[in-house]
Amino acid sequence: MYPAVRRKDRIIPREEALALLNAAEYGTLATASAGGQPYATPLSFIVKGGAIYFHCAQSGHKMENIEANPRVCFSVVGKTRPVYDKGFSYHYESAVAFGRAAPIADEAEKVAVLTQLCEKYLPAYMAHAAAEIQGSLARTAIIKITIEHITGKAKRA
Repeated sequence: MYPAVRRKDRIIPREEALALLNAAEYGTLATASAGGQPYATPLSFIVKGGAIYFHCAQSGHKMENIEANPRVCFSVVGKTRPVYDKGFSYHYESAVAFGRAAPIADEAEKVAVLTQLCEKYLPAYMAHAAAEIQGSLARTAIIKITIEHITGKAKRA
């Protein structure tokens, strides 16, 4: 069901792919519309309990696609470096997660995810987090991607 990694010599263990996902600053969400049109969006996110969470508006292209087809793909890139060693090449590490996306309805869970997003991206401003979260909670959607499959690949020095 999931595409196989073509370069078997570059596969990294599942645990390493999950660690790369956890450490990444940003990721890219790929969705498809009901008609099959792909759509990729860079996102801020957190990983919690083996799932990926992100926030967005309650309506829009991402939400329409997730409602039509909850199957998504999420990718991150770790360390990269172009190299020249008997030819042009690139050292890299990446992880690709496949799963199903669904909005979170529970308000306490939404607040917890938004708090963790604040901790990840703006830890110096946590004194303001609760008020900011409460001010935007009614218009903010939280999406959970339940990871069904993850792969990782790397070419390192």
